[in-house]
Amino acid sequence: AETTLDLHLEPLNSRVDAPGIERPRMYLQTSPELAMKRLLAAGSGSIYQVCKAFRGGERGRWHNPEFTILEWYRLGWDVHRLMREVAALIETLLAGSRKLEPATYVSYADLMRRHAGIDPHEAPIEVLRRAVEDGPSPVDTSSLSRDDLLSRLFGERVEPRLAPDRVSVVFDYPASQAAMARLNASDPRTAERFEAYVGDIELANGYGELCDPAEQRRRVERDLANRRRNGRPLPPTPSRFLAALESGLPRCAGVALGFDRLLGLELGAGSIDELISFPIERA
Repeated sequence: AETTLDLHLEPLNSRVDAPGIERPRMYLQTSPELAMKRLLAAGSGSIYQVCKAFRGGERGRWHNPEFTILEWYRLGWDVHRLMREVAALIETLLAGSRKLEPATYVSYADLMRRHAGIDPHEAPIEVLRRAVEDGPSPVDTSSLSRDDLLSRLFGERVEPRLAPDRVSVVFDYPASQAAMARLNASDPRTAERFEAYVGDIELANGYGELCDPAEQRRRVERDLANRRRNGRPLPPTPSRFLAALESGLPRCAGVALGFDRLLGLELGAGSIDELISFPIERA
């Protein structure tokens, strides 16, 4: 299948030998996003899917290369309406195991100012470097990009302070972290992207979806250039996905939710290993 070129995701690939296959090197989906958007462009209407996703280079307490994802798209919805639906879904599904306070909605910039003392949109990169170097896990920052530094600061300074007794919806991520989200018309420094957490566990990542095919192509080309510059594998350009956008992707909002993580919170599990039959080391 076609795959994302996002520098922060590593698609797994395999050789498929079969008659009529033009590109024998194929990829397992990091999420069903590209295929689902092709269906949306073909007129499917609002859709959802529960499926497996695969990502290389990810292993940890809540990361396994193979995991289960719930992804859905709402035609005609804006990102704020979808944020409320995601929070309500999480609250409903966790109601049997824990009492949650009402969800909070807070911007990425407000959290960074409050907990890291940094304006993520205005701070010079030298300030970000010093903040990381002064953090709890100092690293050599010379090769880190602005987004690398922001992500590290968010993980070290913000995520540990998110309340464990409520859904925290973080929105208006920096435009440089838009991925496949639209930029905010009212503030193009930010994107229509949100993430939903319970405590420090990220459960969902959603967008007001980018429908502009020219802008999407520019982002694909930028991602390819970034992968080339960083010596990363270069999957082919997702031409079928781009062609679908050219035909017209209706205005929509979409989100991917980590099913294993949500189940883990419901059951009180300590890691994803308690939720899957065969973690990667025993697969």
